[in-house]
This record gives sequence, C-alpha cells and structure tokens, in this order.
Amino acid sequence: MHTPVTIIGAGLGGLTLARVLHVHGIPVTVYESEASPAARTQGGMLDIHDYNGQLALEAAGLMEEFRAIVLEGRQAMRVLDPDGTVMFEQGDDGTGGRPEVQRGELRQILLDSLPDGTVRWGHKVSGTRALGEGRHEVTFADGGTVVTRLLVGADGAWSRVRPLLSAAAPEYAGTSAVETYLFDSDTRHPEAAKAVGGGAMIAPSPGKEIFAHRESGDTLHAYVMLSRPLDWFAAVDFTDAAAATARIAAEFEGWAPELTALITDGDTAPVLRPHYALPTGLRWDRVPGVTLLGDAAHLAVPNGEGANLAMLDGAELGKALAAHPDDVEAALTAYEQAMFPRSAEAVTYEGVEVQGIASENNTAQGLIEMFTEERR
Repeated sequence: MHTPVTIIGAGLGGLTLARVLHVHGIPVTVYESEASPAARTQGGMLDIHDYNGQLALEAAGLMEEFRAIVLEGRQAMRVLDPDGTVMFEQGDDGTGGRPEVQRGELRQILLDSLPDGTVRWGHKVSGTRALGEGRHEVTFADGGTVVTRLLVGADGAWSRVRPLLSAAAPEYAGTSAVETYLFDSDTRHPEAAKAVGGGAMIAPSPGKEIFAHRESGDTLHAYVMLSRPLDWFAAVDFTDAAAATARIAAEFEGWAPELTALITDGDTAPVLRPHYALPTGLRWDRVPGVTLLGDAAHLAVPNGEGANLAMLDGAELGKALAAHPDDVEAALTAYEQAMFPRSAEAVTYEGVEVQGIASENNTAQGLIEMFTEERR
C-alpha cells in the first residue's frame, strides 16, 4: 500500500493504528495537538481486556512489553454499601483476563514502538474539508495544512474529523465525575486505603457512586460520580478547592467516613469530569478517504471499554488496510461494518442499554447480581 495514512490524535487508538501500519510497512504520520508526550498527565489505571485491548496489542506485536508493565494484584475488586460494609470481594490470583496498567506507561510503549518523527507534536487541528476524489485537507491552528488521501480521526470526543462523516455531536449524559487523589495512603489515609483494598472499590447508590482504585505504590485515585445536570455543577466553584470539596461531600452525607475521606482528604484539588456521549449505534454512509476510531466514532459514558475499544479499532483498521493494499475503500468498508456493531454492543448488557448510576438498580446488590451473571 503506497497511500500514506494521516492520523489525527496520538491517543491509544491512534497510536495502535500507527503501530500496526508500521508492522505492515505502511507509511503513516500522526498529528497531535499536545506539545510533547509529557505535556499532560495521561490519566490513571486501565484494565486491558483479553477480548479486545489485548488482541490489539497482539496485532501490534507488543504483548511482551505490555506484560512488563502490568501491576500485580490490581484486578482485585470489592463492592461496599454506603455504610462501609463489604458486600462482595474478589481477589486477584493473576489469572484474570483484565490486567491493570498505568495509561501513561501503555501510551509510552506505543510511542517507543514507532520510528522517530512518526508523531508530529504541537499540531492542533482547526478544521478539515473535502477536496473531492477521496482527498481531504487538514488545517492546523498555526495556519499550516496537509492534504491526504486517507484521513483517520482518532481525535476523541470533540473530533475535528467527525463532521466530514456525520453531523452528530456529543451530548451531556446526565452524570459527572469529580476526580481526587490520595497519596501515601497506607500511612497518611489508612482508613480509606483499607476500604479500597488492593485493587478497585465501588460504593454504589442510586444517583451517586464512589469508585476508587489503588494505583502504583499506595496512591488512591477516586472518581466521585453524581447524576446531576450541568447547571448544578456550574454552581460549584471548582476554583475554590475547599468549597468545591465541601459541596460534593455534602451529597454523601451519612456515608461511612472511610468512603467520604476519598472526597474530603484529597491531596489534589478536585477536578470535574462531565460525561458526554454520542448516540448509541451511530453510523454514517461511507465517505471515500476518511474514517474514525475510538471516542471520535463511538463516545460513551465511561464503562471500562473505551480505551480497549479504541485500541481494537486501531488494530482492526490497520489489519484491514494491510489486507486490501490496492483498495482503500474496501478496507474502510470492512473496518466500519465490523466496528459499528462492536461499539454498539459495548454499551449494552444482555442486549439492554446500561442505565448507569442514575438507575434505581445502582446498588451494591444490583452490582453483585451483575457480576454473578457475568461469571455464569
């Protein structure tokens, strides 16, 4: 295949695609808005699943590097009632199919696997337009442009490439997370550390939830989730860390102190993360020379599948292009026909769309029943 591939976005999906293309000898350039790989923190833990994310890493030839960064013991899971009672606990014996890694380390593995110069940093896209015959022009914020015959939007929720294919835009999903970190938890926050345990902890309740994970060392990373309109969060002054913390903690009045400590004892200012989603099952008609992957194609409320799906999208698209070296459109058609149902299925459980924390079933017992059903 002689048509160079232009990828917008150096997240996990875009980099997986670039790596698989490189493995197959297909020229590729990735344009990324961030100034460097270290421009911002890359987020927390990711569980990489044996049915999607790990398949992508196998296609990329990076399983050995992946295994080297797996954090042992982090697949452990516990479910607590708001009063702190442990309702469910599952250990990590190392045989589970969802090993945990730090997102930043995984991204670095992908970056290190690419030739120097593959990723062009500091290229923020301001717009895209079709030129006809499958050609597209990408314009950058600095006024520069690039013309390509094969454009892939791996640029996330607010993709600048998506408008070439669809008028769909993300809409607020009705829930948001407030992110906190507790450092040196075993010595400085022992009760919270004990509640979280060695892996992940979920304390659910209708309309609210506390999810926390033990990351590298004894850092606790928590997501405090609430089902509230955007206007409600807009009234919280997140520039005043103490006031914001107090306001969020007030929504969990009566909960066990070892759980609310994940809000009140944070060692960083609380960060608001609103949840947005594209319409479930979004599809578009085939447009020559362009496609999407990951959140650009199927943004959903966080459910543990997003990064895994993005990586699998990248791997499957790369394999499709390698399998159709003389027919780009056949490759893109094959990729999209598989990607559309795969991404729609990921936001359902037993064929029913997952309702999330707003559901009356978002309780410890409801969660335990779901886990039990999954193991049958």
